Amino acid sequence: MSEADSNKHSIQNKLLEKQQEAKVIRKIVLVIFVVIVILMTGLIGGGYLYIKSALQPVDEKDKNAINVNIPIGSSVSTIAAILEEKKIIKDEKVFKYYVKFKNESGFQAGNYKLTPSMEIEDIVASLKSGKVITDVVFQISVPEGIQIRDIAKSIAKHSGFTEKEVLSRMNNKEFIAMMQKKYPETITKDIYGQHIKYPLEGYFYPATYPFYEKKPSLDFILEEMIKKTHTVVFPYLPQLEEKKLSVHQFLTMASLIEEEATKSVDRNKISSVFYNRIEKKMPLQTDPTVLYALGEHKDRVYYKDLEVKSPYNTYKVKGLPPGPIANPGDQSMKAALEPEKTDFLYFLATKKGEVIFTKTLEEHNKAKAEHITNK
Repeated sequence: MSEADSNKHSIQNKLLEKQQEAKVIRKIVLVIFVVIVILMTGLIGGGYLYIKSALQPVDEKDKNAINVNIPIGSSVSTIAAILEEKKIIKDEKVFKYYVKFKNESGFQAGNYKLTPSMEIEDIVASLKSGKVITDVVFQISVPEGIQIRDIAKSIAKHSGFTEKEVLSRMNNKEFIAMMQKKYPETITKDIYGQHIKYPLEGYFYPATYPFYEKKPSLDFILEEMIKKTHTVVFPYLPQLEEKKLSVHQFLTMASLIEEEATKSVDRNKISSVFYNRIEKKMPLQTDPTVLYALGEHKDRVYYKDLEVKSPYNTYKVKGLPPGPIANPGDQSMKAALEPEKTDFLYFLATKKGEVIFTKTLEEHNKAKAEHITNK
């Protein structure tokens, strides 16, 4: 081999070595990048869940008042530390960041009676106004799956307002505009979509609401329920954006799940059935939408009921109904965002409360004959 050929061969070997080295380096960089992405995703996801949890009440069921003294000249850090020590909030750092993010200020010194069931917004509002929470005068309970008309009845029963007054205010455009201004991320223009029965159906969160005055204003009562919905929905907004779901669609789907679910374990499967049907362009065919269209409470839906002409009748109209058909709780909201991965297209609730899921109409009819028709 000549010297020229030898040099040429040597150069080629060096180029090959460099190419191999470059490949190895690229692989190493890729692996490092993937590891960093996974770690960052885990940290961000874990951080999000922690903050979401820290912003919730310490104990929603504990309404026992705790004496909390805020000394004169207390900083936000001092106030946060006192509140965490008294078990009124879960995490003082999250509270401080919340106050900073919301640009809250003007906290007043004094002796307060606060409860572990209080929302963080209510704690902040109390400390700003100097209002001391005292004994509960009355409570209004909003069960999961209740509809707006029944909420109006419950409010009327406890507040002194008439059912007509409550329902009228719930649908009042001036009141709704105020709520939209205060909670724009939650109360969107979608509530005025075509064919919607009640604009705020689905936006009154199911919970027990304590009131500390004999005669709070009707707006105050209604806003407490809407504010709670906003508090629960707000942390889900990034997931909704990712799934390309509006808040209105989200609450509508959650309301269908709420009305169909008999127990918490079935909700994610029920959710999967609805999403599977939407994907296959099948009507949802859920009985509660028929009852909502009829405006009735019935134990059983008959074939003649399925013929009702209404955009809410999901036996006649494909896709979601125009809006929520009830007011869903957090479990149904989670199920609306996290459907179980299944091939189910049908489900059937037996008289014993069991839910049977099937993949074909033949299987569904067989289950129906066994558990419903022949019983």
